[in-house]
Amino acid sequence: MTVIVRDLRPDVPADLEEFARVRRLALPFLLVTPESVAHDLTRTHPDAHMRCLVAEADGEVIGTAQAGLAYDSPEPGQGFLDVYVRPDRTRRGAGRLLVRAAEEHLAARGAVKLFAWVLDEPADRGFAEGRGYTRGRSAHFLRLDLAGGTLPPLVPPPAGVELRTAADYADDPRPLFELDAEATADEPSDVPVEFTDYEAWLAETWRHPLLDRELTTVAVVDGRPAAFSAAYTDGEGRYGSAMTGTARAFRGRGLAKLAKNTALHRARAAGCTEAFTGNDTGNGPMLAVNKWFGYEICATEVRYVRELG
Repeated sequence: MTVIVRDLRPDVPADLEEFARVRRLALPFLLVTPESVAHDLTRTHPDAHMRCLVAEADGEVIGTAQAGLAYDSPEPGQGFLDVYVRPDRTRRGAGRLLVRAAEEHLAARGAVKLFAWVLDEPADRGFAEGRGYTRGRSAHFLRLDLAGGTLPPLVPPPAGVELRTAADYADDPRPLFELDAEATADEPSDVPVEFTDYEAWLAETWRHPLLDRELTTVAVVDGRPAAFSAAYTDGEGRYGSAMTGTARAFRGRGLAKLAKNTALHRARAAGCTEAFTGNDTGNGPMLAVNKWFGYEICATEVRYVRELG
């Protein structure tokens, strides 16, 4: 059996379907659709040099890779690659070929450090370490049963706080961009990120096909967005918390918790049956909040890094 690696063809629906299918099989805790795959490849800023690859065996797509540069980081040369192989198609060389192609792509574009998320399983960790990657921080995937579980009751917002949706900002989403930029800057991360390009944010985030603006909930104080919980949905009953955060001046008041609880209730009312989120394992406060909602850890990933030189 011969395995080849080639570029994903975003104009070929079958390619997008197979790419998304492999991702869902390998990592069922993340929302992905053919539309989101095409969006990530074609709408990410050109400076990211985003490239999507597939590994094909006898005409069947058995592995995928995404690779790019963190163009929005103040530290140049930070690259990332995410490689996944169908769990029932491993040990055929697809992962090795995808990693090599992704590394060559990033090195040719100036990457000096590469980051990759790897499932916290012996075989996956061994694969990364055997290719010169060093273990770093870790993060949990969490799942919540929206169909059969019990959510905390809805409570009215405190005085001076109003709950809106992202759809309310359709005419001018800049206030949400500013809130997202501030909250993201304080998220645990190996690579610092600075959102300064509003047009890039519109293209990549605001117009993302998974973003559900009706379910994305914003807590507003004195007319200013103070906290939010961004909602992803895939049209198949799955809901994902893409980002939950609070502006620095409003932290410690429970606004993010209020927004997320409201978003989860709205998601269940809209027909979503399960919810997913992710947390850095060192982020105790957010893990406690998600435990309060009823989320349970369903898998763990480890961030691996390799320096080029």
